[in-house]
Amino acid sequence: MATPKKKRNKLESRPAEIVREYGPFPGTEEIAGVTFDGTQVWLARGESIVALEPKSGTLGRQLPVPAHAGTAFDGKFLWQIADDRIQKVDPKSGRIVATIPAPAQGRDSGLTWAEGTLWVGEYRARKIYQIDAETGALLRTIESDRFVTGVSWTNGELWHAAIEEDRAQLRQVDPETGEVLDQLDLPDGMFVSGLEADGAGLFYCGGGSSGKVRSVRKPRH
Repeated sequence: MATPKKKRNKLESRPAEIVREYGPFPGTEEIAGVTFDGTQVWLARGESIVALEPKSGTLGRQLPVPAHAGTAFDGKFLWQIADDRIQKVDPKSGRIVATIPAPAQGRDSGLTWAEGTLWVGEYRARKIYQIDAETGALLRTIESDRFVTGVSWTNGELWHAAIEEDRAQLRQVDPETGEVLDQLDLPDGMFVSGLEADGAGLFYCGGGSSGKVRSVRKPRH
């Protein structure tokens, strides 16, 4: 499929409202990806995925699977980027039940699930890919004008975390063209590694090497 042309606009940014910070957590050197299963936030932290209870802020179950970048949840299974592959993980047993190739061959960043497909960020190439969750086949490519550090679908909207010149943003983009529709600026020096919405008004943002997770208020349109 042909890559849509990149579109730029001069949409004004708004400050992101940070609702809560979690961590840093013992034994967690870096948050590499986040997702939400309706109850718990799951954090990728290198050699494991661990559950965070968002009300108490405590860590729970840990799944010992490689977890080097984005994480997603499809309603039953977790999906986890590990080097050049994406693993399908049973959260009950921790067993890897399938793998598919990652589209950026190890340069992948964010990951999210939407209507039977996976959306994958490629950090330095400034791209978001839609792929078939069964085969890994490429379905669509969207270009950005920022480095892509996380991806999330929520209530029919595609959002991604971005950074440029040490300025991090959360951006809503058109899934067909990549046009920026809304954007939130995070405070200076803050990095987002993994992005997921809870469907009820919050984004969960991985904090990279800070070892923290932050919840950010999602704008109402």
